[in-house]
Amino acid sequence: MEEVKNFLTDIIDEDIAAGLTEQIHTRFPPEPNGYLHIGSAKAIYINWSIAKKYNGKFNLRFDDTNPVKEDDEYVQAILEDIRWLTGEEPNGGIFYGSDYFETCYDCAVALIKEGKAYVCDLSQDEIREYRGTLTQPGKDSPYRNRSVEENLTLFREMREGKYPDGSKTLRAKIDMASPNMNMRDPAIYRIVRAHHHRQGDKWCIYPLYDFAHPIQDAIEGITHSMCSIEFENHRPLYEWVVDNCPLPHHPKQREFARLNVTHTVMSKRYLRQLVFENYVEGWDDPRMPTLCALRRRGYTPSSILEFVRRAGIAKANSLVDIRLLEHCIREELNETALRRMAVTEPVKLVITNYPEDKEETFPVANNPRDEEVGTRDVPFTRELYIEKSDFALVPPPKFQRLKPGGEVRLMGAYIVKCEDVVTDENGEVVEIRCTADLETGNGMPVDGRKVRGTIHWVSAKHAVDASCYLYDNLFTIENTGDAPEGTNFLDYLNPDSLKKLEHCKLEPSVKEVPVGTRMQFVRMGYFIKDSEEGRYNRIVTLKDSFAKTLQQSK
Repeated sequence: MEEVKNFLTDIIDEDIAAGLTEQIHTRFPPEPNGYLHIGSAKAIYINWSIAKKYNGKFNLRFDDTNPVKEDDEYVQAILEDIRWLTGEEPNGGIFYGSDYFETCYDCAVALIKEGKAYVCDLSQDEIREYRGTLTQPGKDSPYRNRSVEENLTLFREMREGKYPDGSKTLRAKIDMASPNMNMRDPAIYRIVRAHHHRQGDKWCIYPLYDFAHPIQDAIEGITHSMCSIEFENHRPLYEWVVDNCPLPHHPKQREFARLNVTHTVMSKRYLRQLVFENYVEGWDDPRMPTLCALRRRGYTPSSILEFVRRAGIAKANSLVDIRLLEHCIREELNETALRRMAVTEPVKLVITNYPEDKEETFPVANNPRDEEVGTRDVPFTRELYIEKSDFALVPPPKFQRLKPGGEVRLMGAYIVKCEDVVTDENGEVVEIRCTADLETGNGMPVDGRKVRGTIHWVSAKHAVDASCYLYDNLFTIENTGDAPEGTNFLDYLNPDSLKKLEHCKLEPSVKEVPVGTRMQFVRMGYFIKDSEEGRYNRIVTLKDSFAKTLQQSK
């Protein structure tokens, strides 16, 4: 892995130099209420790579303090994604925030005893009203000065289930006039009767994230709690909790900008809506930005981590072009992917001067960039399939593929000349009849004759029938966050984000490769074998429109 260096490592270097820390300990704390997405990959990369850089520890901790939307399905999916992306188990361990509920409760009791927390009977609407605004200070709750004994009794009774959901909260007693709204007596416990995926029905009160998270970090010995920039204004509360609770350790919170990518959404709420309202086929629909979808689409862990690295680690928010992600996987697959011939929109080509009963094979390189993977023999017969787009009855200017009376090279095989065309009643081409120069087999050149076009093909007799799924951006608008007022992000769903091509014709060697194999279908793009039943997902096209952009930026 390339040397990791950014403003966060600069902070850590300063802490080490000042003797403030010895072994670096980081964590990734996802909430199990959805699947991880490419934005999550940035948080994983930062915490995991920094731990590796300093020979430290990296924890995976599930932030399962809100039972309403959490589920073990998401826990298992997150575990799979972390292992896939990093290639290893978290070396610091796997933890669950819910396992610290008793400690959180004890910390809350300690705050009450010190007069730093109180039970409040205001409703949520009333709390918002009392909170004030950015320009006006808040007002004290009428319950702010309850005695320690009364607060202890009420909080114990909250735990015992004596009060309805939402009727009371436990609030930290900090400063209702603070310029930071998060410090205006924030709620730290609420009453919620919901079955917890791990704790069952043991609890009916749950700590809020801003209270539970610093406690969890401190218990696990996290040295640097690195989170996205929206938590910067929460940092004073984070520090207040660890300063005022009886905890063994004082972690440091620092923030980085989230990863925003063009033509997609990162909000879990929006992603859940896409899935549950059936706008996509599921969390792993290859158009989605989730890690399981990118995996199914054919992206590799290394290409995703390289994308995050190139996108950069900074504090300023930015919008990263999705074409950079495509460039990263294309760059990798250009070197590593097997080459195979596939005709996605077939039309039959018959070589009239080739014997009907003859079969031969031509050796073709599995990957011209990697001699070690060798060659394969591709069968050749009288009847072939070629791409519909490789033939034109009325060719446009500078058309270098097959046309009436024209010649092309069949890739790795013969030069053929179009002699006749058969069309149906609608004028659609159903068969192209050619003669072959049988002296040009195996790609042998012919002196004195210029044949500019080369097209791929598949033997009709040996062709494997398949479905090819071609994916494009999920949204037509570059930045869904800038959608005009009065519109919904769903208004910009791309109706052409998926094109299904049935009855594609593939060379027979594709049957031999296992599901999950990434291949370049020559001249057509990079694909991954998605199923034994013959589904192939296009990972990315061959054309790299972003490479020129990268060159210009250097």
